[in-house]
Amino acid sequence: MAKIAFIGLGVMGYPMAGHLKAKGGHDVTVYNRTAAKAESWVKQHGGQSAATPAEAARDADFVFTCVGNDDDLRSVTIGPDGVLAGMKAGAVLIDNTTASAEVARELYEAAKARGCDFIDAPVSGGQAGAENGVLTVMCGGDEAAFEHARPVIDAYARMVGLMGPAGAGQLTKMVNQICIAGLVQGLAEGIHFGKKAGLDIEKVIEVISKGAAGSWQMENRYKTMNQGKYDFGFAVDWMRKDLDIVLSEARRNGAALPVTALVDQFYGEVQKLGGKRWDTSSLLARLEK
Repeated sequence: MAKIAFIGLGVMGYPMAGHLKAKGGHDVTVYNRTAAKAESWVKQHGGQSAATPAEAARDADFVFTCVGNDDDLRSVTIGPDGVLAGMKAGAVLIDNTTASAEVARELYEAAKARGCDFIDAPVSGGQAGAENGVLTVMCGGDEAAFEHARPVIDAYARMVGLMGPAGAGQLTKMVNQICIAGLVQGLAEGIHFGKKAGLDIEKVIEVISKGAAGSWQMENRYKTMNQGKYDFGFAVDWMRKDLDIVLSEARRNGAALPVTALVDQFYGEVQKLGGKRWDTSSLLARLEK
């Protein structure tokens, strides 16, 4: 059993922290900007809550963060109330936020300066993956720190891998989002075309999902897409935040991402349709408007 702090109890962090407590059997202290959410988590899972990130991190062996973006991440890690102010030497800071590789490297250096370790560990699998404890975790950092933290991360993961030095986890998550963007657009166009052609989409997907066109998106989203239901899942707002990180990194490293840039614009159209909180599969909605 380890002493753990978990910072950020959103739709992902709330169940992830729960798995660390229930499945991992760890002593978990939580912090959330909205204190009521932390109190609700403690009531459901046990453990305790703290008034500040620094207080939550005090004496912890591992500190997890799962917040919104780079600025949110800096606000809970750096400064007098940030986790680094409370962490003991030798502790490991593990960040599950989807953020930039730049902030990951920044926090790696800040943690090292305090005698701590840092792993950027963004996740894939969405809310369902977090709730079921089967996320894919892409890590960047030192190998020794990764091996030390891996058994703890396993509490909410199906797959955990070290991709390289600090920032490599975030870069891998960017690859993940690039691939998803293209897949969902292709699936949306395929379903749209099938409907226009008068085909039975259920029958079509039953066949083609077993061939080369098959994907997680097809298996898990075609039914709701066919029904025009999008009020669940990974929000378009979040995807656009992720794609903004991707396209900014591409401008830095010179990668050409024409399809990703186009799909990002399509998501902008979905937002204008009122779909800011719709699932990413709502790309079909802009074709059927």
